[in-house]
Amino acid sequence: MTEQASGHTNRLIDETSPYLLQHAHNPVDWHPWGAEALERARAEDRPIFLSIGYAACHWCHVMERESFENPEIAALMNQYFVSIKVDREERPDLDDVYMAAVQAMTGSGGWPMSVFLTPDLRPFFGGTYFPPEDRHGMAGFPRVLASVADAYRTRRDEVEQQAGMLAGHLQAQLAVPAGDRDVERGQLEVAAASIGTSFDPAHGGFGGAPKFPAPMTLEFLLRSWRRSRDPATLAMVTRTLDAMADGGINDQLGGGFARYSTDAHWLVPHFEKMLYDNSLLAHAYLEGYRATGNERFASVARETLDFMLTELRTNQGGFASALDADSEGVEGRFYVWSLDEFMSVLTDAGLDDDQRRSLAGYWGLIPDGNWDGTNILHRPRAAEVPEELVRQARAALLAVRAMRVRPATDDKQLAAWNGLALRGLAHAALVLREPLYADATRELVAFISRRLLRDGDRLWRTARGGRAHTPAFAEDYLAVADGLIGAHAALGSAEPLHLARRLVQTALRDFWDDEAGTFVDISHEHDRTVARPRGLVDNATPSANSLGADVLQRLALLTGDEDFDRRARSILRAVAPALERQPNAFGRMLCAADRMLGEQIDVVVAADDHADGRPLREAATGAYAPDLVLTSVAPGDEHGEWPLYAGKVARGGRATAYACRGYSCDDPTADPSRLADQVRALGASAEPAVHSPAE
Repeated sequence: MTEQASGHTNRLIDETSPYLLQHAHNPVDWHPWGAEALERARAEDRPIFLSIGYAACHWCHVMERESFENPEIAALMNQYFVSIKVDREERPDLDDVYMAAVQAMTGSGGWPMSVFLTPDLRPFFGGTYFPPEDRHGMAGFPRVLASVADAYRTRRDEVEQQAGMLAGHLQAQLAVPAGDRDVERGQLEVAAASIGTSFDPAHGGFGGAPKFPAPMTLEFLLRSWRRSRDPATLAMVTRTLDAMADGGINDQLGGGFARYSTDAHWLVPHFEKMLYDNSLLAHAYLEGYRATGNERFASVARETLDFMLTELRTNQGGFASALDADSEGVEGRFYVWSLDEFMSVLTDAGLDDDQRRSLAGYWGLIPDGNWDGTNILHRPRAAEVPEELVRQARAALLAVRAMRVRPATDDKQLAAWNGLALRGLAHAALVLREPLYADATRELVAFISRRLLRDGDRLWRTARGGRAHTPAFAEDYLAVADGLIGAHAALGSAEPLHLARRLVQTALRDFWDDEAGTFVDISHEHDRTVARPRGLVDNATPSANSLGADVLQRLALLTGDEDFDRRARSILRAVAPALERQPNAFGRMLCAADRMLGEQIDVVVAADDHADGRPLREAATGAYAPDLVLTSVAPGDEHGEWPLYAGKVARGGRATAYACRGYSCDDPTADPSRLADQVRALGASAEPAVHSPAE
């Protein structure tokens, strides 16, 4: 509904979140989360209706059209509730706490999340999507509103009892005791075997429909294979990487992966494209390439990163959060093709009938469509189609697709997700040896420093349109630090390393829970709700503690600060009992545990100018050695005084590399080929030899 048609403007008009702005002309008297709304609920003794979603969410759009734009439903909301709208991507703390409540009440969760709170923020009833009228056994939203309002007025004791029980449940659920035993290698072996029981050998991936990419789990399995050399473990990774690349979940024309597949064989995606998925998947494909030498994995990584650079990079230099699933109100319309339109485009491009038919088979098009009367392009079989013909067809199809109505872009730039993007780009700069990705890495570091950094060692969570706001959460500090350590490895420059260290020190000061020995998600800068969220489980993105366990280990080696290592071990002890029971929920944490149980390899590249060290940095990254910590030093760098760098200088005016594992070091070398051999040998001294794509 347009502003002119609705005649309404509510408090969301002053927000920066595209999701909140989508609701700024609803007749609902929406508030953003904040002191005004919370004080109003307390002063008027009114329950809060809290609606949480995000801009690329299809069912969020549906509920808005059906209910929040409906004047009669809005009148009920305005009469009985203080209504608050939250973008879950801006406020993951609120999303985590109240999603846990909805799951406890209903047994499931999702978005839009619809939860009712007492004025003191305790949940007492909730769900997800509610239809505008009773439908298919679901209560209609007006009936839900009336029933909740009546219960709050006439059965307050029951509401208070339910709220108290849920609050106690959430507080117990989110509390974590300190661990009392270290992670053991056997637990990781059990975890890998357990993951294997859910593997789908026919289609790749884990479990049935819906099927989600699991890039962090795939990287753990690569690590597991590196130690065991079990071909079945490697096959789980390669089969999944191939199947996802072939599927409709991967945009066969423009690159970039959709959120997940609604079926078990990767054909029909939920069409939204998220920055975090693509950042994590690009990194996983790069690791698959390093481990196997399969050029196709390198190609998919390029296409994914190029999609990010083309479609998600903003004018400010950071990366937007997502592309919507819908265009013109229809999910997937931008991406699908009828066979007739496909053939017509290729006819106009000058392709003959045999070529058109060959390409239709290559991308799996059929006359009646493979989904809802249309075709999702995918790669159903290995077809013999010349690469040049595929390129010609892709260019023609993209040109026509570009004239369609595009999905909306959620162009807010989130610190944590930009940290994940930085990690992927930096790794690509080294592994693929392409200046494009090094330049993008440099620009993203500049964006973070210019737009998200405050007071030298603090971050904002979100930025859009020149405004940055919301104090960052633990995941922001640790994801950005993770990316900055990668940027230092790729570029050699000192500032990303020192900024990473400052941010981690801030995270330890503001988010560390001494009693549990883990990070919590919020600090003194954030609102306190019914419970304090604590990210331990890896969902679509790595948790703060998974990131922390990995980042702290690397910083301990780089800085010589043993306290970093102590805290990493503390995190891993806290989650140790769960790793083998729920391995699919701890992909990045399992990688951190694998690092802890191994022995890190370090390569220091000393150069008079950091640019001179690029060939050595690239050579060091050629072999698959996931525990490598790569760093550089030049005259005048402050970290040249840290223990790791003592005595390591450029020799004879040439950039020089120093490769070590533990207390075992090789001779310094200025020869990239020799360095590649050294890294490979140092890795092989603890693990079996692994093929290097750089050979």
